[in-house]
Amino acid sequence: MKNYRDILQHYWHYDDFRGIQQEIIESIGAGHDTLGLMPTGGGKSITFQVPALAQDGVCIVITPLIALMKDQVRQLRQKGIKAAAIYSGMQHDSIVQTLENAIFGGVKLLYVSPERLASEVFRTKIRHMQVSFICVDEAHCISQWGYDFRPSYLEIADIRKELPNIPVLALTATATPEVVDDIQDRLAFKKKNVFRMSFERKNLAYVVRQAQDKLQQLVHILKNVEGTAIVYARSRRRTKEISDYLNQQGFSATFYHAGLDNAEKDRRQLAWVQNQIRIMVATNAFGMGIDKSSVRLVIHIDCPSSLEAYFQEAGRAGRDGQKAYAVMLCNGSDKAKLQKRINDTFPEKDYLRQVYDQLAYFYQIGIGSGYQATFEFPIDKFCHIYKHFPIRVDAALKILDRAGYIEYSEEQDCQARVMFCLERDDLYRLKGNSPEEDKIIVALLRNYSGLFNDFTYIDEAFLSTQTGYTQPIVYQLLKNLSQKHIIKFVPQKRTPYIRYRQRREDSAHLIFSPAIYDNLRQKFTNRIDAMLHYVSTDNQCRSRQLLRYFGETRTHDCGQCDVCIDRKGELTQKHLLKEAEQQIMQLLNDRKEHRIKELHNLNLPYETIECALQYLIDEAIIIDNDGLLSLG
Repeated sequence: MKNYRDILQHYWHYDDFRGIQQEIIESIGAGHDTLGLMPTGGGKSITFQVPALAQDGVCIVITPLIALMKDQVRQLRQKGIKAAAIYSGMQHDSIVQTLENAIFGGVKLLYVSPERLASEVFRTKIRHMQVSFICVDEAHCISQWGYDFRPSYLEIADIRKELPNIPVLALTATATPEVVDDIQDRLAFKKKNVFRMSFERKNLAYVVRQAQDKLQQLVHILKNVEGTAIVYARSRRRTKEISDYLNQQGFSATFYHAGLDNAEKDRRQLAWVQNQIRIMVATNAFGMGIDKSSVRLVIHIDCPSSLEAYFQEAGRAGRDGQKAYAVMLCNGSDKAKLQKRINDTFPEKDYLRQVYDQLAYFYQIGIGSGYQATFEFPIDKFCHIYKHFPIRVDAALKILDRAGYIEYSEEQDCQARVMFCLERDDLYRLKGNSPEEDKIIVALLRNYSGLFNDFTYIDEAFLSTQTGYTQPIVYQLLKNLSQKHIIKFVPQKRTPYIRYRQRREDSAHLIFSPAIYDNLRQKFTNRIDAMLHYVSTDNQCRSRQLLRYFGETRTHDCGQCDVCIDRKGELTQKHLLKEAEQQIMQLLNDRKEHRIKELHNLNLPYETIECALQYLIDEAIIIDNDGLLSLG
């Protein structure tokens, strides 16, 4: 452990490990398949970054979060650690170069999105790498019983076949006992090996608040709890509406969702991290891996679909160990909205068959054809033509994907592309361009090759850095050059794709097995029920409810959630009533009559005295004779 501790002190300046970090590091360092269960803010990254530096070779880190990859790679490089990432949207040459660097020892931690695992270039290159171990972050994504199952995670087991003697470290902050077992089975652990850290957050107060007017209650809370806040909403549209409302109320707020382009996401995230903006209103696309420990308040204005999702998102408050609050706002409509999500997420099988047929009509694919055909999927246009709601179409396509009929890639980030229309020599004879347009041309020529032969992927954010212009100005200048026929410019866009994995079937013959439909629908229903039970149960500590859901049986009342606070209030009131009864009886123990107004001299709240007096009269313990009190 001295070597591990030396690494920790040298790069992170911590004196020692905390929680179960040391046990996990020792286990993976000894070559054992290991599963670590650690709450949000528990220091998961240390458990794979430290042993990666202590061993020869490269650690492959699999994570679905591109923002997290980029953030951790940036932080590691700032510490002088060789780290790199491969994710969707990168140019082929950059991917190959990064993999080659890993082969020749230029990378210690290689972050990879799960979708890249199946690519032929990755499979080929990994056979030549010296791999120390594989780390699977957000490991619950591999379990079909988990709340966030991702089919791409199933490729990890195949990677293990390529690296048969390389251990796996799986990490997650949200897993029920059933999911814990499933993770180890799907990752082909040689034997069960789990390290658990209690999910209890002693500094985090969980609150469920009934609110007919949620926006009014939101403002009330934000005025009374100082510090940085995240407000989670269900839809992209809602994030903007709530953000606009909060700004109108005098708060500094912005919004974040998956539909924003990457540069805009980064800009808003940075403004929030640097405290230029106090409140981030976001969908669940925001927060994972965000390195901001001083969040004082997380508010859910819409109920999540599972306690796992809620626990993950609420846990982003108070990671610095200081007092923080996780507040859920509820009202009478939430139950119906949650139950509606079951049919929205798992539409009826006849609906799935209908969407499958309409997809074929949309692309004009006959029965028996279409194998490997790939199309852009303009979901809004499809829904307009066939009179569907996007949320149900999206869910139907995901089920058809799981069933193996199509591959549905949601909103792939297609990079901008450029090709010159002119020969290189003609560029030097151009006249009439603005200095800004000429600067863009020079930046293109200096940073990209092959521009005169074919379309080349470019990065508008990178060109912005190179030229000093803002990204919108870069975009406009590229459009200007395109209109002058100097370049052909295909702007960046986010578009879903459909690929047919099989020839088109007669929809009557489509098979949806229990594993990809019925079982998952039942599990989703169970999670909705657990969420409803949590928000409606007001006689059991919130923290205790959450911990028991995740399999922790040795729990205790937190003393700070809304239920515990209410119980303290009830106990205090009961204590005061008992005290009032005793003082009234003590006054009357002289067997004389006393006027009611004498009770005003008792050192207790008047309302408490009245309640105690009424109880004693009702029980005939004392008698009220027209304002004169005596023992019964």
